[in-house]
Amino acid sequence: MSTTRQHPPGDLGRESQGAGEDAGAGAASPGPAERQWHTLSLRGTPGIVPTARDFARQALHEWGWLPASSADGRAAAEDVLLVVSELVTNACLHADGPEEIRIACTAKVLRVEVVDSGAGQPAPRTPHRAGRPGGHGMFIVQRLCLDWGVLRVPGRSGKTVWAELAAPA
Repeated sequence: MSTTRQHPPGDLGRESQGAGEDAGAGAASPGPAERQWHTLSLRGTPGIVPTARDFARQALHEWGWLPASSADGRAAAEDVLLVVSELVTNACLHADGPEEIRIACTAKVLRVEVVDSGAGQPAPRTPHRAGRPGGHGMFIVQRLCLDWGVLRVPGRSGKTVWAELAAPA
């Protein structure tokens, strides 16, 4: 887990657009053919978590992750949807709600980014206590993902919390 690297091993960091720039709600962002970005504005959206999950599910269908042909494929897609839920919920609870969700996919890695206006630093609860209610979101993200972190743009408020998951084999 890293909270300082801007672009981890999957290197799906945004190149053509700065963090926080909107590529248009639900539109795929421009970029190399192997990189497919989808962006959705969540500002003022009712039912933010189900909306974000539905958005992610649709992207997974477009990229061929769903319907999955194997148990491993179904598990990988469910992991993505769980990470989306946890990141969006975390923004709702600790950062006055998410502003935007972005999802990118290559043949090997899927990246989820949730943009919010909060100043806090997400971190897994330490020590993690499985029987204790609440506080499991970032622990779950840490366990399911190849890597995750926080991107801040100098001179701008808020942050982008990102997580990367391995594509199904």
